[in-house]
Parts: sequence; C-alpha cells; structure tokens
Amino acid sequence: MTDKFQAKKKTLNCDQLLLASTEKVFPLLCPTKEYDWIAPWTCELIYSKSGFAELDCVFTTNFPGDVKETWIVDKYEKNRLIQFVRFSESRIIRYSIELIDNNNETTNAIWVQTIISLNNDGNSFIDNLSEVEYKNEIKTLERMLNYYIKTNKRLEINELE
Repeated sequence: MTDKFQAKKKTLNCDQLLLASTEKVFPLLCPTKEYDWIAPWTCELIYSKSGFAELDCVFTTNFPGDVKETWIVDKYEKNRLIQFVRFSESRIIRYSIELIDNNNETTNAIWVQTIISLNNDGNSFIDNLSEVEYKNEIKTLERMLNYYIKTNKRLEINELE
C-alpha cells in the first residue's frame, strides 16, 4: 500500500520601499519591462494584446536550476495591484504585488507569495523554501528596481556585492 500524497502550502511575504510613485513603479512589474531592470531575467511572452502586462497576459520562465513555469496575470488593477499565478508540474504559486503610494514620490510594495504543492517534488520545494532566502530575493529586487528608477540602467548581479 502506498502512502497517499498530502499537499503542502506555504505563504511568504516581504515589503519594499520603492523610490518613485506608483505610476512610475507599476509599469515596471511586467514580464517585458523586467528585462530593463532585473538581471538576469528571461521569459517567453505567450499572450498579450499590448505586449505588456495586462489581465490574462501569459508567459513562461525557465531559469537554470529551476523548473519551467507558466505564468498568467489573474488580477490587474493599474497602479495598485498585479497578481500572477505561476504553475509547473510540481507546484502552483500565487504571486501578489500590492502598491501603496506614500504621496511623497515613494511607494510601499507588499509582495506575497503562496505556494501549493502538486506532488512530492512540490512538497520538497516547499520544505526547502527559506523565509530568509525569500526576503533576500525581494530585497535584491528592491535594490535593482530602485537603482533602475534612479539611473535608468540595470544593476548587474556582479554589482550587488
């Protein structure tokens, strides 16, 4: 008799302080615009009427050392909220980014990631997912985004140290 699979779920969150208004930040939370400020970023745009993030935009990512994922924008509230659902054979991830304009050319960004496993590989991914590593990743993205906002140039990985 085999053990029945029991799915796992984990939610992680982290806040960012971005040095621009929501009107400047929001358009950058887009699979095609992320080439401008995330190093390394790569994706394949599958569906978008505009060529940019919008409701029902679909794209894939396939980063070295990770699984290929398909992403869909399932919530899109301009200058306020964008939410992606990413899925692979082993997991589903809901990735929500809420923007709060501080009315002083800064924006608080609240990143929430909820992962649900689909099989034992997904459970292993969740078991090995560190809250500290997640927060470090979001803070690295904060540095990259603020650098881009300030200089209009991408901060390369070797410049992070």
